Amino acid sequence: MTNDWMLGSLYIMIALMLVGGSLIARRERFAKLATIALAWVLIFGAGFILFTFRDDLGYVAQRIKAEATGAPVVVESGELRIPMAIDGHFWVEGRLNGQPVKFLVDSGATMTTVGRGTAAAAGVSVNPNRDQVVRTGNGMLRVATGRADSLAIGDISRADVGLHISDHEDLNVLGMNYLSTLRRWGVEGRWLILES
Repeated sequence: MTNDWMLGSLYIMIALMLVGGSLIARRERFAKLATIALAWVLIFGAGFILFTFRDDLGYVAQRIKAEATGAPVVVESGELRIPMAIDGHFWVEGRLNGQPVKFLVDSGATMTTVGRGTAAAAGVSVNPNRDQVVRTGNGMLRVATGRADSLAIGDISRADVGLHISDHEDLNVLGMNYLSTLRRWGVEGRWLILES
């Protein structure tokens, strides 16, 4: 029997005793007693739900702030917490050679990929002789290779990062070559957790 299970059982027993005691002490009609009992059950049910999700409630204010400011990254004790966007994806503001770039986090992408305009704006060195064709979720794509001096997401920075440079400017993808350098990364509920 775990401590959480014991605390939960104790909470339910106390709630039942309080509800039962308040009903026994009253000399009311059954309908009124049923209404009072339902009110108590709702009150203790809400308390139980708040107690159950107490750890997640701390992030509600941070999530609201992140969505309102447009910079959805929450730094918490050495980790980055990125909320899921309304489209169901995880988007993060990064810095490519110090230049702000919005990335889609994609664990299905082998390499971090940026458009040619983004690479030029960030001063990424592109190898003109290394064009190749890669298979993506959207079909075959011709890319060049390049290297960034630095790629940072929040406080997590990596140097000398290999990139694919695409002719398509509509999407910058943060791939596994960056994610695999992290100590831990994963999805917890509606949050993407990145640990340096």
